[in-house]
Amino acid sequence: MLEWSSAGPAVGAAFLASIVEVVEAFTIVLVVATLRGWKPAVLGTGAAVFVLAAIVVILGPLLDQVPMHLLQVVIGVLLLLFGIGWLRKASLRAGGVIPLHDEDAVFARETIELRTQVKRHRSSQDWIAGIAAFKAVLLEGLEVIFIVIAVGSGREVLWAASLGALAACVLVLVVGAIAHRPLARVPENTLKFGIGVMLSAFGVFWTGEGLGVDWPGHDLALFVFAAVFLVAGLMAARMVRQPIKKAAS
Repeated sequence: MLEWSSAGPAVGAAFLASIVEVVEAFTIVLVVATLRGWKPAVLGTGAAVFVLAAIVVILGPLLDQVPMHLLQVVIGVLLLLFGIGWLRKASLRAGGVIPLHDEDAVFARETIELRTQVKRHRSSQDWIAGIAAFKAVLLEGLEVIFIVIAVGSGREVLWAASLGALAACVLVLVVGAIAHRPLARVPENTLKFGIGVMLSAFGVFWTGEGLGVDWPGHDLALFVFAAVFLVAGLMAARMVRQPIKKAAS
């Protein structure tokens, strides 16, 4: 039976990260469905899901061949880089340096871009729309797969992390199908801030374990690392916000 201290953080990270990625993919699929109907949107999405499933099937046996300590180091470093990148962007958005992500604005921009492409290629309008849906789902899906593998494989909680990601996908699709509009009310920057904190904490934890570090408290050390990155992110947002306020005064 899995312990919550092992599975809980992995499930949480996979769930929150998947919500962000699926919301972004859903916005593009909705653009396609709005302009060209649901047929190219569903076909493009289905093709991307098939490719993602094939990648998972291929990666599974390959990961089993990699020594655990090496896998932890590689994934730990990648997670740390990935997590700090998310945390940096979220801190800058929270500090007002870069604008918040707006799904309504993304929907409008993608609608204009897709409409322009469709006008240029009148003979293959549905094909272009389907490719747009395929690319969006594939790119966001690859990030979900990476995060699930990264947070789940280090302590053999891959299935638990996968269930967290699946739950997020179902939640977003159900809400999106009911609303039939971009999910602009999702607090995306807050989620990205939290995800950045969690992925960075996992990155430090896995890297240390791969190098043979015996963390005090074992899995509980994850919460300590998360607290450190949380404080660092909040301080960074506060620091970048102060010059803006001084300049405005």
